[in-house]
Amino acid sequence: MNAGLTVLEPGALTTVQDRGRLGLAHLGVPRAGPLDDRAADLANRLLGNPPEAAVLEVTLGEFSARAGRGHWVAVTGAPCPVVVDDAPAAHAEAVWVPAGAVLRVGRPRTGVRSYVAVAGGFDVEPVLGSRSTDTLAWVGPPRIGEGTELPVGRPAGEPHGHDTPRPSGRSPLRVTPGPRDDWFGADAVHRLCAAPYVVEADSNRVGLRLKGTALEWRRKGELPSEGMVLGAVQVPPNGQPVVFLADHPPTGGYPVIGVVRREDLWQCGQLRPGDEVRFMPDPPLDRPWAARG
Repeated sequence: MNAGLTVLEPGALTTVQDRGRLGLAHLGVPRAGPLDDRAADLANRLLGNPPEAAVLEVTLGEFSARAGRGHWVAVTGAPCPVVVDDAPAAHAEAVWVPAGAVLRVGRPRTGVRSYVAVAGGFDVEPVLGSRSTDTLAWVGPPRIGEGTELPVGRPAGEPHGHDTPRPSGRSPLRVTPGPRDDWFGADAVHRLCAAPYVVEADSNRVGLRLKGTALEWRRKGELPSEGMVLGAVQVPPNGQPVVFLADHPPTGGYPVIGVVRREDLWQCGQLRPGDEVRFMPDPPLDRPWAARG
């Protein structure tokens, strides 16, 4: 029997994620990593793992796995039922799963993605220096399926009884204008921030697709393909913005009106289709030093 965890139900989409595959964009390789990095970091802290330990990102719950031997685990992120065999267990706390017991992660009440960490981290084979799964090109460990056996590394520290997570309330996404805001009218950033957008159903780990006020190009023609960064707000010809997330392509050909602050992107990983999201200029556009020539 696998001494780690054997997956019984994989849910809609479960992948292994660590801090990502950095520094390979020039080779066309996306970064990957957890969409809600705050939740992933919390899960590792609860178990005494280093921040780079690999966790599972579970989309909309309905995940279960059997422990081959006893393990400390933690489930964080979207608030959801956690059950060990038939006993309810704590969310966002270290939980003991005895040998042979089944850990179940239910459907979250709010949010989208839950994170399952185990003391020692999931010791799957790294690909290009990372254990993260990229869903754009499917670089990294394969997506988790029924029967997947997940090896576990050696614990590096002691689990903690609890940890104080940061406030999780939703707030506007702070966006710094540029680098291609000159492709839009002078009031485009104001328009982006003036009214809420609605999350579209085809949003995924690549990008948060939004519907709302259309942002029209004022230039004609095509923009040459150029490098994209995490959090870039790209605007295709239909004028509806897309926020690039962890599995975004390294390059793109549509203008980027702004870039969302890194600290705010965790919210994008927990937004469901139909949820509203707002933007806020960073820094505020009414400050003198924020004026653009």
